[in-house]
Amino acid sequence: MSQNPLKEALDTLKDTGVRITPQRHAILEYLINSMSHPTADDIYKALEGKFPNMSVATVYNNLRVFREVGLVKELTYGDASSRFDFVTTHHYHVICENCGKIVDFHYPGLDEVEHLASHVTGFKISHHRLEIYGNCPDCSNKETH
Repeated sequence: MSQNPLKEALDTLKDTGVRITPQRHAILEYLINSMSHPTADDIYKALEGKFPNMSVATVYNNLRVFREVGLVKELTYGDASSRFDFVTTHHYHVICENCGKIVDFHYPGLDEVEHLASHVTGFKISHHRLEIYGNCPDCSNKETH
């Protein structure tokens, strides 16, 4: 990933013929800078002051466009609202079972597991997904007090 993920993402959109509107630019920038894997609603609330005529549907539509060109991943866990993650490098998620917070976790060693799985089964592996569950430090601290 380059020094400027926003510029790269905007170039990707241009290359795929997606028009860059001020809303798209703002949603993308928010996603890149957000480490919290926001829901569409979170994004809407964060940007509604800047774009008073923007609706939640606008946010969803733009997230769909970003997902289709491969810039954003939609994370669905159980029946909670989808959260959106700007695609940088391969990473995994550690999820708090109590408050739902999601934290990125990098572990390149799992690429070897894909190779092994392919070798042993003859499958052509496309991807894998790993989720780790527990209680985040904030929730753990609340329990002990």
